[in-house]
Amino acid sequence: MFQKNKTVQTLWLGALLLAPIVLWFMPSTAFDDSDIIVCPSRLFFDIECLGCGMTRAVQHMHHFEWEDAAYYNAGVMLIYPALIVVWAIWVYRTWRRVKFLNAQKL
Repeated sequence: MFQKNKTVQTLWLGALLLAPIVLWFMPSTAFDDSDIIVCPSRLFFDIECLGCGMTRAVQHMHHFEWEDAAYYNAGVMLIYPALIVVWAIWVYRTWRRVKFLNAQKL
């Protein structure tokens, strides 16, 4: 049971560490030209919500393109730092869990 949990936690840690790298290698315009509408507010009522454009804004922010990020959604100036903090907490907690599971001998 612990071995399975250890494997899952190790894979999760790897995914957490790999995600920003993958986003970095993607072009900043990767999500700009998408015609897919996933926001229910835009899909059903043709009204933009507060989160519309956030994916594009975060991708531009990740590439240090602040003006483009603010163009897509100005809220990214608060959300992106919060995402970094949440990501760092997840990495730290998962790393501690993996370290703890490696220390156990069963």
